[in-house]
Amino acid sequence: MIAGHFGFAAAVKSRETTTPLWALMLATVWLDIVFVPLFMAGIETVQKADDAHGGYGALIIHADYTHSFAGMAILSIVLGCLCGLFWGRRSGIVIGLVAASHWFLDLFVHRADLPILPGNIGNFPTFGFGLWRHPSVSAVIELALVLGGAWLYWRAANRAATAAGKGQRAASISAALIAIFGVLILWMDFTAA
Repeated sequence: MIAGHFGFAAAVKSRETTTPLWALMLATVWLDIVFVPLFMAGIETVQKADDAHGGYGALIIHADYTHSFAGMAILSIVLGCLCGLFWGRRSGIVIGLVAASHWFLDLFVHRADLPILPGNIGNFPTFGFGLWRHPSVSAVIELALVLGGAWLYWRAANRAATAAGKGQRAASISAALIAIFGVLILWMDFTAA
């Protein structure tokens, strides 16, 4: 769901003009950024799903700290507070919410591997609707997020450029790059063996 996260960040940028696009892009994958060192340390792991056919969505992700509901909330609040110091309260809140959106978007595609508490303390049920079991459906939804986000960003950036009396070339190029980058990531995920 990496590409879909970027599409969502672009959609948010279409409404949130004061927060830098790069900060929203970073926020949307913040949980995954924190996941990487924990994965490298063996604290969080991945395994091939028994029902997977390889490639897109073929893994069960045991990100029991970064992708637990409580972990997501803590990491999102920390990121939002830190960013609020640089860009103000409103941007901090938006960035924190975009970081939190990661968990909710993952909820749709992940198999039931998203715990409530870090480390799945209490052994509560884990969550995930499992759309990755249907890679084509999941990929179409993710593609819609990418293209929809790029289009919303393009539309808002064009309006802002017109209002400022500037050309729309930069807005078109940046929206195209968002779409191309998102589609490329989705293609790489979908075709991975």
